Amino acid sequence: MASVPIYSWRLAPDGLATVRQLRARGLRPGGQDVVAQVERPRYRRGPLVAYLYEIDKAKPVRPMTPAKWAALAKANTARRTCPECRRDAGYVIPASLGMCVTCAFPEEQCAA
Repeated sequence: MASVPIYSWRLAPDGLATVRQLRARGLRPGGQDVVAQVERPRYRRGPLVAYLYEIDKAKPVRPMTPAKWAALAKANTARRTCPECRRDAGYVIPASLGMCVTCAFPEEQCAA
């Protein structure tokens, strides 16, 4: 990436926005290059950096198609399905457990 202007936190000029700010407006960068960056100081580590894009050159977010909605629903169902008991847990299975809470701690379920 070529050298771009660096602004302090909250001091970027008008007309520039981060990806999240663009998304909140229903926009996306649309392939444009980064025009600047903003840095927020942090203690003990390097600064937080956010890249800025021109709002005027941003394009509208692509709408979700029925196929994308179906794929998203299927992925979310897979994240909620316990690999041990094969039931929908009703919540996203924690990666730290790898299974639903009922399967991970069966002794606590018997005590209740």
